[in-house]
Amino acid sequence: MGSRPEVSRKIQIAVLDYGIGNLRSAQKTLERVGAEPVLTTDPAVVAQSDGVVLPGVGNFGRVMEAVREAGVDLLTKDAVRRGIPFMGICVGMQALYEWSEEVPDVAGLGILDGTIRLLSDEVKRPQMQWNQLSLTRPSPLFNGIEDGSWVYFVHSYAPEATGDVIATCDYGGTVTAAVQRDNVYATQFHPEKSGPVGVKIIGNFVDICARQRSDSNAARGFETSTGSVDT
Repeated sequence: MGSRPEVSRKIQIAVLDYGIGNLRSAQKTLERVGAEPVLTTDPAVVAQSDGVVLPGVGNFGRVMEAVREAGVDLLTKDAVRRGIPFMGICVGMQALYEWSEEVPDVAGLGILDGTIRLLSDEVKRPQMQWNQLSLTRPSPLFNGIEDGSWVYFVHSYAPEATGDVIATCDYGGTVTAAVQRDNVYATQFHPEKSGPVGVKIIGNFVDICARQRSDSNAARGFETSTGSVDT
């Protein structure tokens, strides 16, 4: 998994539990890479976590309804505002966008710009298969991941191409497979179902969380040792 910064306790990852999604699979994979996942909708737990994961499967409209009923929309926006490393998976990724063609009258969270589009009519929908990643720009989410690596997809919709794209796949054309904006990461594929490559990607996300906590602790230690200066 690479050299994870030394920490005094396990990296706590809040897995947002809104009753829909691949929660247990995500939880098990996080445990496998040495993190401490917590299924939660408690704002205090989320705020104190080192990272946040939003899984999701199924219909965009039902997911957004459940997200809002559970207050996960507010938790997500607050975590992003705080700069806590955040990862959306599959429909959990789609929920971060503004709109989806699947349910045009239901708004997404609007954290990422763009619309979720139906896959090409020229291919079978859903894409339910392994496919190869084409890495389009560097991202710590893909540290140690080779271009052309195979990951597992189950979806009929995907985000339109924007400047946030870090990986694509070819399925009736170029399809957005992963994005990053600042501390927000998201994958259209299921890393928790993608074998060793997926485990590595989840491990990379935990590394991102660990590095941020280490940097934050170091900054607080520096402030404590030097004292605060009013300006």
